Amino acid sequence: MDSITKKIVITDHGFSNINPERAVLEQSGYELIDAQCKSEADLLAATRDAFALIVQWAPITETVIRNLANCRLIVRYGIGVDNLDLAAARERQIPVCNVPDYCIDEVSDHTMALAMALHRQIPATDQRVREGVWKIIPPGTVPACKDALFTTLGFGRIARVVLKKAAAFHFKRAAFDPFVSEEEMQALGVQKITFEEALATSDLLSLHLPLNDKTHHLINRESLLKMKSNAVLINTSRGGLINTVDLAQALTENRIGGAGIDVFEQEPLPDSHPIRQAPNTILTSHTAWYSQRSIPILQQFAAEEVLRIINGEPLKNRIA
Repeated sequence: MDSITKKIVITDHGFSNINPERAVLEQSGYELIDAQCKSEADLLAATRDAFALIVQWAPITETVIRNLANCRLIVRYGIGVDNLDLAAARERQIPVCNVPDYCIDEVSDHTMALAMALHRQIPATDQRVREGVWKIIPPGTVPACKDALFTTLGFGRIARVVLKKAAAFHFKRAAFDPFVSEEEMQALGVQKITFEEALATSDLLSLHLPLNDKTHHLINRESLLKMKSNAVLINTSRGGLINTVDLAQALTENRIGGAGIDVFEQEPLPDSHPIRQAPNTILTSHTAWYSQRSIPILQQFAAEEVLRIINGEPLKNRIA
């Protein structure tokens, strides 16, 4: 292979260093380039002769992909691949991988933290205390955990761990996922239900779905109106799963009990967005993935996927 093609380009990242990637790839014989691209022009210049790309937020568009002369792999730091043109990559027969297994504990912990805080009405009770109101009963209805149904939309890696943690609180557990059998769910003590059943019966509804044409704004005014008036909605998955304006209205009208949202369609969340004023909400700034452990693991796992293709080994997390 010509030496000019032995380049692994990290298009962009927000890490303090790329030492984990260097540690994985230092013996590979490939040059690791920290490009920090800011524009499509930067991407076109930096990636043209790359053997592999590791990408965080940079838009890897059809134009960028068509410009790749020697690329054998694109790896996305993280789970979502909204910034990659998968169709263009398939057309060029360039495999695309993500890193779906680096922050399972962190996201599931964050999900449970939001869910339990809202189920126990901690934010509303805290606000009431600060306003000088002292009552020994929370503001709204609080079913016992063992009487409440905790449902996930989706039954992938993170959803399964969330439901396992929910079991520790003795919640009844269910999931909606058309791609997973009833037997597989039952083996883990989880009831398989339909989407309509999930909306109508869940006390806590947590989203763990990919974002695509079928799931975009899956939670909207129509679906919110079908939920229980004391239900709690949690989203640590993809922002576009929820029409957040509709959610803000439902919360303001007390049509659902609360919402814990970590991901938004537009980030940073605009100052004028109505969800900021909605009651019974906890809003976090896309932090569910984070721990001091998760960052270097993310970097390491992304680099290990590149090392697999260098060594001719099967890819672990190919999605396209």
